[in-house]
Amino acid sequence: MKDTVLLLAIRAQEEAPQIATEGIISFFISKIAPILLAILGIIFIARANKGEVSRVLTSSTIAIVGLAFVAGAVTLVAFGEGLVSILFTEGE
Repeated sequence: MKDTVLLLAIRAQEEAPQIATEGIISFFISKIAPILLAILGIIFIARANKGEVSRVLTSSTIAIVGLAFVAGAVTLVAFGEGLVSILFTEGE
């Protein structure tokens, strides 16, 4: 009986569904991010037309720093994935 339960547990783990995170990320980068950036651009232009140039510069700087953090996170994930694959591969 224990062997049957153990065998069922092993089969359930082997057949676990995988989430395609690469597809989700590529969809976000190709479809959602440009729309969000366009909305930010429209807000910045509207503020600049009202004469709030200092607020526009501050908001633009914050947006650029945010993009730098996102780019740094992507780089860190890529670097970390390579480092983990080097450190934890099984030696032959």
